Amino acid sequence: MKKHSARVAPLSSYSTQVLTCPVSEGEEGSESHAETPASEASGERSQCQSCASAALKVLGGLLVVLFVSSSWVGTTQVVQLTFQSFSCPFFITWFSTNWNILFFPLYYSGHLVTTRERQTPIQKIRECSRIFGEDGLTLKLLLKRTAPFSILWTLTNYLYLLALRKLTATDVSALYCCHKAFVFLLSWIVLKDRFMGVRIVAAIMAITGIVMMAYADGFHGDSIIGVALAVGSASTSALYKVLFKMFLGSANLGEAAHFFSTLGFFNLIFISCVPLILYFTKVEHWGSLSSLPWGYLCGAAGLWLAFNILVNVGLVLTYPILISIGTLLSVPGNAAVDVLKHEVIFSVVRLAATCIICLGFLLLLLPEEWDSVTLRFLATFADKKGEEHGEELTESSVNTRSRSRANGTVSIPLA
Repeated sequence: MKKHSARVAPLSSYSTQVLTCPVSEGEEGSESHAETPASEASGERSQCQSCASAALKVLGGLLVVLFVSSSWVGTTQVVQLTFQSFSCPFFITWFSTNWNILFFPLYYSGHLVTTRERQTPIQKIRECSRIFGEDGLTLKLLLKRTAPFSILWTLTNYLYLLALRKLTATDVSALYCCHKAFVFLLSWIVLKDRFMGVRIVAAIMAITGIVMMAYADGFHGDSIIGVALAVGSASTSALYKVLFKMFLGSANLGEAAHFFSTLGFFNLIFISCVPLILYFTKVEHWGSLSSLPWGYLCGAAGLWLAFNILVNVGLVLTYPILISIGTLLSVPGNAAVDVLKHEVIFSVVRLAATCIICLGFLLLLLPEEWDSVTLRFLATFADKKGEEHGEELTESSVNTRSRSRANGTVSIPLA
């Protein structure tokens, strides 16, 4: 007598059997007709939701663009106003960098307001310190990872302020936009990023604009020094971004806030000796602390902090390309302030150099697949044109036949 072994089907098979009951043909037709309007309604609802979310993202991005450009224009203009009574660029750089300490406390305050699952400050710091590695931030990592970025950060801002003492805010902000081209060149050489011909053209345009800007005053005087300082600021900024991508990778908002606050602490602890050395050596000398223009200093530092916060928040809330456009819009913003308030008259060469640099900046914003996307769009456009032309030919042939039938003889069948 044979023994039959019984096997127990898994839960998934039971659920499948229950859900896929046999249905007669009539029931299938009725159910399909009943489910079609519901599925169409759900599809339309999801499309509406996606369109609404995309529209809100774009609207938020436009607001962030406005705030980013305004904060950067405000920072540049306030710094130039500060130089009228307090010409100490390194002290301004050091003082403004210390304000980065406030980045993480502001981020944590937003976390407490917007999140139900709240964490203690220590827990949040440990979570966000993973940007430095799985072990978090140690003294060795603080000196190894934070020190190079702090030096590059200080150099970038210090050279930018030195350039503002030699050139107008429009020229400096336009030259600083060349950092995008330098980032591409360094990423192509160091990170082995994809080669793109259009970005090489953009880099050449940036270099052309730099040369034209230096030539505007005949390669002599303060102009050539200011151009060199602004290009140096753009170069150190590009090196900062490429090294950040190489060693730390990408960071979310919490990790970026933690990193900026760490830079502020490092600046306060280890860089504070430099302003003192410059003070006692009479390189940057000022009177009593009460005589310092604290209103301008705090205004510049606050706008600088707001710019950094808006850039990092904007990368999370909206499209990164809009943040880059916000930085670019600081050039016409500074130009408007220079013309209306400072009555600056720009030469044709400077205007042409600024336009070339800005155009190269826009070319660098093209995505990597822009060529294939463009070819696909052109092919689709050509297909649509061909279909419309074919439909026109078909309609014309039908009309011709109908006319020939109307004008031809009618044959009557014989009985």
